[in-house]
Amino acid sequence: MGDADDSVKPKRIVFVTVGTTSFDALVRAVDTYEFKEELSTKGYTHLLIQMGRGSYVPTKSTGEDGSLSVDYFTFSSSIADHLRSASLVISHAGSGSIFETLRLGKPLIVVVNEDLMDNHQSELAEELAERKHLFCARPQTLHQTIAVMMLESLLPYPPGDATPVAKLINRFLGFPDD
Repeated sequence: MGDADDSVKPKRIVFVTVGTTSFDALVRAVDTYEFKEELSTKGYTHLLIQMGRGSYVPTKSTGEDGSLSVDYFTFSSSIADHLRSASLVISHAGSGSIFETLRLGKPLIVVVNEDLMDNHQSELAEELAERKHLFCARPQTLHQTIAVMMLESLLPYPPGDATPVAKLINRFLGFPDD
């Protein structure tokens, strides 16, 4: 019964990664009706969730009825292929995931895990968001971030220059700026 135009709809994948950790709050947030509706409204067609060590299992969907296709897995030897094929990446605040995504020039929303004590990762994410390289969210605000994000407002991260990051780390560790 589908219209022939349905098959030519471009595949737009949102890849969610929690790294090797457990971040059920993020997986739950991307498994909500509100979140999936915002993605569909923005023209995304697929949601792929890397759920790590988490215990919350999201709902799979084939997307055959025109809704968002949803799939998940726990771990992969390399997430690079998933990052490359993504139209949007939603990541935990791990520096490896952040910089790998930015190097690929992919739009990125970093979701801060508020359950972590002494969360230095949030400082990195907030600094990079302030510099307009990514968007920063909390699990409970993620669907609003999707609703209002304007990807064209993001600036490319200049590869190869670790100076700004080194200064941020030094400041965090209490070393004087040079």
